[in-house]
Amino acid sequence: MPKRIVSALLLVSLSLALCLPARGAEPELELESPSAILMDAATGTVLFEQDADTPMEPASVTKVMTLLLVMEALDRGEISMDDRVVASETAAAKGGSQVYLEPGEEMSMDEMLKSVVVASANDCATALAEHLAGSEAAFVERMNRRAEELGMTNTHFVNCTGLCDEAQAKEHRTTARDIALMSRALLTHDRIRSYTTIWMDTVRDGRFGLSNTNKLVRFYKGTTGLKTGYTSTAGHCLSASAQRDGIELIAVVLGAKTSSGRFADAKALLDYGFAGWALVTPDLDVELPPVPVELGQADTATPVLSDAGKILIEKGQQSQITRETELEPSLTAPVRRGDRLGTLTVKAGDQVLKTIPLVAEQDVARLTAAQILMRLFKTMCGA
Repeated sequence: MPKRIVSALLLVSLSLALCLPARGAEPELELESPSAILMDAATGTVLFEQDADTPMEPASVTKVMTLLLVMEALDRGEISMDDRVVASETAAAKGGSQVYLEPGEEMSMDEMLKSVVVASANDCATALAEHLAGSEAAFVERMNRRAEELGMTNTHFVNCTGLCDEAQAKEHRTTARDIALMSRALLTHDRIRSYTTIWMDTVRDGRFGLSNTNKLVRFYKGTTGLKTGYTSTAGHCLSASAQRDGIELIAVVLGAKTSSGRFADAKALLDYGFAGWALVTPDLDVELPPVPVELGQADTATPVLSDAGKILIEKGQQSQITRETELEPSLTAPVRRGDRLGTLTVKAGDQVLKTIPLVAEQDVARLTAAQILMRLFKTMCGA
């Protein structure tokens, strides 16, 4: 074959190769939202991201943190579901989405939470903040402290609602990644799902109707929440969660131009996750040999799995799962329960899916001086 033809074929082959997408690259999802992320709720694994760390206005998605602090306070017993929450003049004066609380009006904790989650009521969110912390300012301090604890490194809240004037909007910022982190924390509280899955309901003995601002609750199979947001400067925002076949995903989109666009983006992200990923508990029923212990009152320590947990895998990997065990050759007493004895690595082909510590099941005390002498005596006597 002439050299010119060979060269031309090589050039064509190279050009085609350069046009092929990289294996394992993120999918090309056409999203209206400039910032987005898809996260597995159980493991925190990020399955897709697009400009997920640029600080943006979250609008009412802010209330995910407000609700998280309320749920945590309920768990600690600081407040109760039996509480009656009184609306202050400040709370009643909040604009935007609301249920039009009157100053001094009381609502049950249940109705306050329902109004915040379903109708995004700013007046009720403020009333809950004041009920928990005494003032909105004190509550916001807790919000920012909790954000720091969750690793939300690009977040700063200035209020509990996300309703900001022009000056506040420059300071009230978070990111898609940070919203996913606080959404994941909120979803650990099962009680919140009884509110986030409501489509329509009422408060005030049926006199005031509520309709969920998150339209996915009605129109997307498996939706479990979570919170919408909109202002003219923030655009249309959403933290959406859904569960199918044992896996729960969180899709966050910020800054969409239209309400329909944010829902379409969230659906596209969730569809991608459910189509390509599964959450499994692999068969880890494996016999682990004991680890020899020197100078111990027991000759060996028994290794056990510290936490098997669930593993997020790409669909089709189930048949490829293998396990590799690595144990310490020996230990010197004392050995404490929970001390690390080795590692169990779960793999799919060459890909490491999870590394699970192997730990001591029980304490192994060190021999006393008298016990060591007795062992030496028996050894010398051939006993």
